[in-house]
Amino acid sequence: MKVDLEIIEPIDFSSGDHQHLARKAADKDDQQSSQPYRSSHTAGPGETKGNPHVKATKQGNSYVVQITEEITPNESCENATGPFSDRLIRRAFIVKVFLILSVQLLVTAAIISMFIFWISLKVWVIANPWFTYALLPAFFCVLIILACCGNLCRQVPANYILLAFFTLLEALLLGTVSVFYKAEEVLWATAATTLVTSALTLFALQTKWDFTLLNGVLFVFVFVLMIYGFMIIFVRSYWLHLIYSALGTVLFSLYLVMDVQLMVGGSHHHYNLDPEEYVFAALNIYLDIINLFIFILQLIGLGR
Repeated sequence: MKVDLEIIEPIDFSSGDHQHLARKAADKDDQQSSQPYRSSHTAGPGETKGNPHVKATKQGNSYVVQITEEITPNESCENATGPFSDRLIRRAFIVKVFLILSVQLLVTAAIISMFIFWISLKVWVIANPWFTYALLPAFFCVLIILACCGNLCRQVPANYILLAFFTLLEALLLGTVSVFYKAEEVLWATAATTLVTSALTLFALQTKWDFTLLNGVLFVFVFVLMIYGFMIIFVRSYWLHLIYSALGTVLFSLYLVMDVQLMVGGSHHHYNLDPEEYVFAALNIYLDIINLFIFILQLIGLGR
């Protein structure tokens, strides 16, 4: 009876296991070849006596070698499946976010221009402060819906309708704030915000630093800034207002870099958005730019 035996062992070439197995197989072959052949039966009457010519068959050990490629951490991150594993999906997502953001900024700029250049409207807003107070509850309601209702932000056209309504309310609020500044101050703030936004966006796209890890730290700083802003309402000091505006500018500059990286995604970013969350991504960047504009406008107004 013949039994074919196949031994399967994993071999690590870096530790020299293959050389040990090769020597082991060679030693077994030498031992088998050195043993004399013994006949398992006696010769019959019709058989020729002597040393018969026997064709011996030797069955050596068979080894299966499995070679696996070493994967570096960078390669494992790049080859990992995720929502943005396809570059076309990521590129389409980024283009859609920037298109939505451009429309939001154009609408906001048009409404602010109407408030600062239409003298009758400017006088009416200053004389009727209830208009500003009426916009605030509606603004925060839409903001909470967009921030908390994730499923609704992925449904078309509900997400576009909510975003359009939010952009309109934000633009009206900025218009009511801009009436207390001169037209040239608003224009200077707009130009400065545009330059800062462009520079920070390019920096966020090129840098290897992962600013998404600062999400929790920046969130704490927002609460500290809110408490500081509530305090300076009752403490009338030029330097306190100047420090408050400078801190707000720095904080939302960092937020802008973080949200741009959050939108772009990638292997070195700690958090990634879903491709269906383009409205949420556009909303984050839009709020960063608007808050940056408000604090820069305050800095320019304090410097007059």
